[in-house]
Amino acid sequence: MEKIIPFNKPYLSGRETEYIQQAAAALKLSGDGIFTKKCHTFFETKYGFTKCLLTTSCTDALEMAALLARIKPGDEVIIPSFTFVSTANPFVLRGATIVFADSEEQTGNINAAQIEELITPKTRAIVPVHYAGVACDMDLIQGIAQKHNIIIIEDAAQAVDSYYKGKPLGSFGEFAAFSFHETKNIISGEGGMITINNPEYVERAEIIREKGTNRSRFFRGEVDKYGWVDMGSSFLPSEIISAFLYAQLENLAEIQAKRKKIWDLYFHGLSPLADEGYIKLPFLPAYATNNAHMFYLHCSNLEQRTRLISYLKQKGITAVFHYQSLHQSPFFKNNYKGKELPVSDRLTDRLVRLPFFYDLDENEIAYIIESIKLFFKQPG
Repeated sequence: MEKIIPFNKPYLSGRETEYIQQAAAALKLSGDGIFTKKCHTFFETKYGFTKCLLTTSCTDALEMAALLARIKPGDEVIIPSFTFVSTANPFVLRGATIVFADSEEQTGNINAAQIEELITPKTRAIVPVHYAGVACDMDLIQGIAQKHNIIIIEDAAQAVDSYYKGKPLGSFGEFAAFSFHETKNIISGEGGMITINNPEYVERAEIIREKGTNRSRFFRGEVDKYGWVDMGSSFLPSEIISAFLYAQLENLAEIQAKRKKIWDLYFHGLSPLADEGYIKLPFLPAYATNNAHMFYLHCSNLEQRTRLISYLKQKGITAVFHYQSLHQSPFFKNNYKGKELPVSDRLTDRLVRLPFFYDLDENEIAYIIESIKLFFKQPG
């Protein structure tokens, strides 16, 4: 195959530019216009979230959650080490101490069975990350949180349209954060969303999102003027971003069906290698659904993974590794005093993500699978 197969390629469903033109023609570009409201309604209606607010990124949604939870210096927040830095930064910015948990080998999710041993009187929040859109063990996590009166903030960046025991991810915590970055299933280039599942937080969420003002109430005619009433920041996306996103949401079912087909082709095509012990493939617990956010495999060690990625690159295939354990990062390593997190470190060294995007065709998938088979079956 002569052409390069990229790791990701953003998909346009067809009406993005049309809706952007409509937003421009309406001369309402600064946010919370008609397309923002359409997106909010879509998520609240389809998934039953109490309140949805679009943000400029998933990182911003998590920063809003940290503010809503009133995280402060001295508080402890439990997160998995195997995650993106955006899971940790919002709480670091509030002065909290990050307590890192290990992951499950099979799913890459936080090891829920080990969370309770990390809890102290200072623990304020648990942040489960639904890795690859596959649900964490939310019954166990909710039980621990209720027992110790701890807030749950879901990092659902990869988990749009995914479920735990029939209930949508993003509806379990007091708050959840989603991403619409161009690598996600549903995209707006950059962009995110916070869900608020406790009605008591809704008004303050609107205030924090509007720079600490009660501007949203003013626009609804509930007050005759607005002013600075709380801390906050500028978390609103422009109407251009919302217009793009809404075009994607209209095609959610089609996008998901195609991504699941790609995922299945990878899984069935690579299963013989897994059966022979060359690799490990993704695992889907009985309580979780598959939203086909990504496809990955596990190599035996770092050296093998490095060779595989290099080999695929020579074949014109762009495969990548994923998260690096945050407790081993240059920013945190010297301050980490917890236990070793062996599973997180193994995932750091062994996991390979394969090209995955809507327009990936069956011939390309077959070529990628065959190239991986050739790598593992080559002499030596």
